[in-house]
Amino acid sequence: MTVLAQRNNRTAGMAALLVLAMIGLAFASVPLYRMFCQVTGFGGTTMKVSESDVPKQATGKILSIRFDTNTSSALPWSFQPEKTTDKAAIGARKMAFFVAKNLSDKPVTGTATFNVTPAQAGQYFSKVQCFCFTEQTLQPGQEIRMPVVYFVDPKILDDADASKISEITLSYTFYPVDEGKTQS
Repeated sequence: MTVLAQRNNRTAGMAALLVLAMIGLAFASVPLYRMFCQVTGFGGTTMKVSESDVPKQATGKILSIRFDTNTSSALPWSFQPEKTTDKAAIGARKMAFFVAKNLSDKPVTGTATFNVTPAQAGQYFSKVQCFCFTEQTLQPGQEIRMPVVYFVDPKILDDADASKISEITLSYTFYPVDEGKTQS
């Protein structure tokens, strides 16, 4: 084999490895981005699902909490909050319910992602219980109520950028888990 043929084979091998690495990164990008957002609070993503960090006492300041819902066009579901807005005292534990219904004639599995706006509020918005990132399988025509238990951390009042916030929007988007299972 000539030197030129060896170089061509080595270049082809490196290009194939690069393509495989790029495909692997494409599949890993969504979970890696989700982890990054949860760790850093980037883009209004809440930094944790809290269990023991619930404040012992609510403050007197009341915030308006708005609930926004969306579904992917590939998911044959209806999805909405039972109430579109609520009032919450900073530090008080609150519960909101969302309703999802499978509009198709087949079982469909979906999962929700969430976002909090304004972005400065994301690190202070803690969910104690949430259906997000959990696969939900609905049978044909099935409707379910899904609770979210949350609170706004009183530390928001110490943040110069976030202390003047009067409304926080918690937004959910449901996506199909397996494209092969969802057919409109």
